[in-house]
Amino acid sequence: MRLTTFALIATLTPAVAFAAGSDSSNPPKTTKTTTECKAGQVFDKKTAKCVDKSSSLLDEDTKYQAVRELAYAGLYDRASGVLDEMDAGESRVMTYRGFIARKTGDMDAAMEFYAIALEINADNILARSYMGQGLVDAGKTDAAKLQLAEIRQRGGRNTWAEFALKEAIHTGLTSNY
Repeated sequence: MRLTTFALIATLTPAVAFAAGSDSSNPPKTTKTTTECKAGQVFDKKTAKCVDKSSSLLDEDTKYQAVRELAYAGLYDRASGVLDEMDAGESRVMTYRGFIARKTGDMDAAMEFYAIALEINADNILARSYMGQGLVDAGKTDAAKLQLAEIRQRGGRNTWAEFALKEAIHTGLTSNY
C-alpha cells in the first residue's frame, strides 16, 4: 500500500525531479543484476555479463546503480556487499548504508550513517531526505521538518529529496528508493 500510494503521488506531482541517486523520479529499473546475477555479482553493460562485485570492469556509478536496484528490491545483504566494494569516504555510500540500515530496522545505525554522509558533504540533500524520513518513521516529525528546511536552504527545492520528505511528513509514508 505504501509503495502504491507513494508511486501515485510521484506520478501526479510535477515538482518531482530526482529519485535517490538517479536522474528519474521513478524507482530504479530492474536489470540482470537482480534477475540473473548471483549474489556477489553485478551486471556489466559493457561486457553484457554478470561480473564479480569487486571486478575492475565496474565503475563506481555502475556499482551505485546496482546498490540502488538491489536495495529497492529488498536485497539488502547483496546491496551491502556491493557497498563494501566502494569508497566508504563517499557521501553517497554512507547515504545508502543509512538507507539499508533504516530499511532493515536499525534506526540507530541509519542515523549514524546519515550523519557521516552529512559530515562528508553537508549539501547531500538525499541523505537529509532519508534521514528525515527515518525521523518520520520514529515519530520525530519536528526533527524531520528541520531536515526539510535544510534541503530547501541547500538548493533542494523542487527535487525528489524535498518532495519525498515533504510527503513523508504529511502522510507518514516513506520511500523505498
